[in-house]
Amino acid sequence: MKKSICRLALMATVASTFLVNTPLFATEADDRIEASAKQTYVFRTYLKDDNIKMQSKDGLVTLTGTVADPSHKALAEETVSGLPGVTGVQNTLVDKDTTKDTKSDAWLITKVKATLLFHKNVNASGTEVSGQNGTITLGGQATSAAQKDLTGEYAKDVEGVKNVTNEMTVANQTVKAGTTKTDAVIEAIDDTSITAMVKTTLLSHRSTSGLKTMVETKDGVVTLTGKAKTGAEKDLAGKYTSDVHGVKDVRNNLIVE
Repeated sequence: MKKSICRLALMATVASTFLVNTPLFATEADDRIEASAKQTYVFRTYLKDDNIKMQSKDGLVTLTGTVADPSHKALAEETVSGLPGVTGVQNTLVDKDTTKDTKSDAWLITKVKATLLFHKNVNASGTEVSGQNGTITLGGQATSAAQKDLTGEYAKDVEGVKNVTNEMTVANQTVKAGTTKTDAVIEAIDDTSITAMVKTTLLSHRSTSGLKTMVETKDGVVTLTGKAKTGAEKDLAGKYTSDVHGVKDVRNNLIVE
């Protein structure tokens, strides 16, 4: 009888310990998810000025608050969903400017700027973008004729753009002997941020927005899997991906249907 009582007491103790520790472990995991999201390159660089609040409960993350750009809503969701331990994302973020017309020139200008933002071979900060009746005009300065042409090519492939007038000027670069063109320190970018930027980039381009693509990144090497309608579509997906900040190499495993 005494043995039975002791056994029951031991089982009760173990059960109570398990019930106490399980929520604790869950809370620690949720706290880790929230902290990890804030440390990603995307949150520190592109979303730092947005008012984004997140709460994780058993791996389900709820995003609330406002963003200055509508593309930031999708970017935040893609970044958080790629973190370890995240089981789902409930995205209730809203655009700070609710008066924007999705068919207006202002909206189109925002989309073009957002598309240029993640590409490393264009000068997004040095490119001026204006628009009228669906025609986008590019100004500012490019470091080379190739960069100027590439900027125009990217802008033209944004959904809603009817035409592009490229008025960018090409900088007259003179490099003195013994000096390098740039001494800028390149910041390491985490794989989660790279995956999120690649997904957002492919969605922003008209030629790749309809692709059924899975994106995985390991140590800066991006693997694309899924289906493409044509070989040209597959090649464009690889091209756009390779030009995203932080991407070291692309393994294009898309299958042409």
